[in-house]
Amino acid sequence: MSKSSPASSAPGVNGLSAIHSQAHASGLQQVPQLVPAGPGGGGKAAPPSKQSKKSSPMDRNSDEYRQRRERNNMAVKKSRLKSKQKAQDTLQRVNQLKEENERLEAKIKLLTKELSVLKDLFLEHAHNLADNVQPISAENSHAENAGQ
Repeated sequence: MSKSSPASSAPGVNGLSAIHSQAHASGLQQVPQLVPAGPGGGGKAAPPSKQSKKSSPMDRNSDEYRQRRERNNMAVKKSRLKSKQKAQDTLQRVNQLKEENERLEAKIKLLTKELSVLKDLFLEHAHNLADNVQPISAENSHAENAGQ
């Protein structure tokens, strides 16, 4: 086995460095790996907090404050009406589905009865046919008896 030299680091692209090392004596090729170059390497910047938008508390008597409150009150009313309408629509849909389910169950009962009646008719007809048909050996002996 040959000695391997310590890994060497070379600067790479976009603040990344490539780690290189010698291949093992077995002849395998080494694939370079990318690692962050700095302690805070890569990533997205943190979004600004909501508190940073409010530099100072608003005066409750100011026009801007009253306008914001009015807009907020309108938005709350709109949201509540939308929620109430959605609940009513859902309830209406539930009732429609219940009615449809009842109709379908009634149809199932009707078709089941019809199937039962048709089965009974078929079996009765098949039984009558079986009674009217005589076995072939009986017909031959009947014809021989008639001919004598």
